[in-house]
Amino acid sequence: MASISIEGVSKVYPNGFNAVRELSLDVAEGEFMVMVGPSGCGKTTALRMVAGLEEITSGTLRIGEMVANHLTSKERDVAMVFQNYALYPHMSVAENIAFGLGLRKTPKDEIKRKVAEAAEILGLNNLLNHKPGLLSGGQRQRVAMGRAIVRNPAVFLMDEPLSNLDAKLRMQMRTEVHRIQRRIGVATLYVTHDQIEAMTMGDRVAVMRAGVLQQCDHPQVLYNNPTNLFVAAFIGSPAMNLFEASLSEDGTLLQIGSQALAIGESVYRHRPGLAAFRGKRVVVGLRAEDLPVLASDHHSETVMKAHVETVEAIGSELLVHFSLDAVRVSGEGLSEEPELEQVAAINIIGEGIARVEPRSDVRAGRETLFAVYPDRLHFFDPVSQIAVS
Repeated sequence: MASISIEGVSKVYPNGFNAVRELSLDVAEGEFMVMVGPSGCGKTTALRMVAGLEEITSGTLRIGEMVANHLTSKERDVAMVFQNYALYPHMSVAENIAFGLGLRKTPKDEIKRKVAEAAEILGLNNLLNHKPGLLSGGQRQRVAMGRAIVRNPAVFLMDEPLSNLDAKLRMQMRTEVHRIQRRIGVATLYVTHDQIEAMTMGDRVAVMRAGVLQQCDHPQVLYNNPTNLFVAAFIGSPAMNLFEASLSEDGTLLQIGSQALAIGESVYRHRPGLAAFRGKRVVVGLRAEDLPVLASDHHSETVMKAHVETVEAIGSELLVHFSLDAVRVSGEGLSEEPELEQVAAINIIGEGIARVEPRSDVRAGRETLFAVYPDRLHFFDPVSQIAVS
């Protein structure tokens, strides 16, 4: 087993495109690290540099104690599972799993033992004589993993291995992949564009955007304490509601559109940096679950009145889509240079979403009151997009 250490690694293509910018990331022995971000953010390029499939422009890659920049994929002792299973249809499951070992001239007895061990880990014991055409998508993915496991690699790399599966099977395989990784105990770098997949599987999650690492931490830390607007908007389903707002000169009122919310000293104790925004603009974030519905006759200084556009009943909860006279903030379509980005308002009517109890009396077309808990608000600098803390 080995760790992965990525130290200031960049990838610049001959046409000048900077795909990865000074990425620094450590994956400990046995850790399951998930790298997540939208298409084109550089996550797959970073994975391919670790695998030896892309040359590193600058920086240092270590696998264990070994500097791996100029080593071949074989010399790095890594195993990679791709989005495409790439199984040989004319071979049995056992033959597919053993294929790489045969190329390495591994003794037949050792091949048989390793295939049996991998099959037991993956739950494929009863399928070893089947051809891939007879297997489900999830079973084929386990065979592809088995082919990597039998090599006993120092490092496991996975490039969106579940993206070809349907939603139900993908959920099941998330648990399976995590269980398998725990059992083999190898440092794993897993790439996905699906933030739900990232949050449920990773010991830690690295969020990428435009080739730059935005934040790397435990999933719940990313959710509760995003470091910038992009992470706040990307992590979480539904996404965090983000609105332009302003603080009064004395800092006691938060103005969102025409609505003023009272905020007390406890907010400033929790986020002392907010004091610098008194009398200024600020971006405020509200998680969907932090907006419970109130009775129509409720009176409070921490209530937000909104117009319900649609209601989605999904059994365990209602997803209430609402609008109010505020400007919503978007993290999309901005400059490729994160340090130069400005907050871009995309609507003149603020749009948001609340996750509420299924027995709530909420209907489309009505005005509804939502409770707002000031201590649960998130604040961001509208210029730098950095979280206020």
